[in-house]
Amino acid sequence: MGPIDERTELDSDEEIPFSTSPAVRKSHAFDCEAVHLGTRRGALNSWIRKQMGFRTLRSIYIVLLTAKINVLLPFGPAAILLHYLTGKHVRMALDYLSCYILLGITPLAERLGYATEQLAFYTGPTVGGLLNATFGNATEMIISIYALQNGMIRVVQQSLLGSILSNMLLVLGCAFFTGGIVHHEKVQLFSKAAALVNSGLLLMAVMGLMFPAVLHFTHTEVHFGKSELALSRFSSCIMLVAYASYLFFQLKSQPNLYGQIGEEGANEEDSENEEAPEITQWEAIGWLAILTSWVSILSGYLVDAIQGASDSLHIPVAFISVILLPIVGNAAEHASAIMFAVKDKLDITLGVAIGSSTQISMFVIPFCVVVGWLMGKPMDLNFQLFETATLFVAVLVVAFMLQEGTSNYFKGLMLILCYLIVAASFFVHVDPANDDD
Repeated sequence: MGPIDERTELDSDEEIPFSTSPAVRKSHAFDCEAVHLGTRRGALNSWIRKQMGFRTLRSIYIVLLTAKINVLLPFGPAAILLHYLTGKHVRMALDYLSCYILLGITPLAERLGYATEQLAFYTGPTVGGLLNATFGNATEMIISIYALQNGMIRVVQQSLLGSILSNMLLVLGCAFFTGGIVHHEKVQLFSKAAALVNSGLLLMAVMGLMFPAVLHFTHTEVHFGKSELALSRFSSCIMLVAYASYLFFQLKSQPNLYGQIGEEGANEEDSENEEAPEITQWEAIGWLAILTSWVSILSGYLVDAIQGASDSLHIPVAFISVILLPIVGNAAEHASAIMFAVKDKLDITLGVAIGSSTQISMFVIPFCVVVGWLMGKPMDLNFQLFETATLFVAVLVVAFMLQEGTSNYFKGLMLILCYLIVAASFFVHVDPANDDD
């Protein structure tokens, strides 16, 4: 037993140094791996930074440099410089200032439409169409809030009315006319059900605008000046509830009614291969925030220049508010509607043009009434008799054009000619509200 014990002791003694050496080797191995991991992480972080910088530059190039209309972007900063370098009462300065601001806002409105279109690739056609209409109307909302703060209630009313008329008559008319010319060999079709729902909402909006005007001009108010405002605020809340119900109906309750918009074009493989997002989702959201902020800055200067430009150019304020401002603000809808009509996607065209008119009439106008209520401004739904009658006739014309579910260039031409009649009417129209003020 003695030799065996001595052997075991020697074996155990000899194992001690050999057992420590692997630990040392492992520690050196871990140190080497840590060094390698550190270098790899550093290289990875630098690669990520380079990629982020490359994507940022690529996004700036795509959004700001690819579109030809972006040559008008310098007019925005030029308008701000002109505002501070010249006196506010200089006649020619007011002319140039208003023109520069209008030219500077036009590409921003178009780029807002582009960013929302890119975001629609990630959110789907239904939500994308809603986002397109919402951010397409961001220019009008920002201008309206600025004008409302300055007490220019008639400018708010007339600019929003002009946006509805511009979308229904000019934008939709140009889209029908262009699509009919390109696809003259066939009849273009669109969803009749979706068009009738929007037409019904537009008629409801006309009803909400008509009753305060009729109450005012028939002098049948219980409390003169107060009943009209109270009715406007109550009707605005009802219209906001109706628009919220419409959104629920569109997105949740009856999505198939509007899902046909995207399914018809999605079945074509060529269209799927042609259309792909050019920027990422977060880049689109970031550009929406940047462009909306820049539009809000220019809108403040534009509201200040409206009255001066009207006096110096001898153009009625009603014509500037109803015709010129909406054409600039609807640049995004105009470009998108024509583009989709050329691609024979009239359902999306109607979603852009008529959907935008529905959103302004059922959401933006009541929202401005509620915001004016919170600000203490007497913003109401009395759009005067001439404006209300113009809107009523325009909604009837568009409703009759959409009831068949077909489109051609002749219908588009009729809508454009109707808009020219409206523009000429507002050029010779004298706003009676200015006499009251």
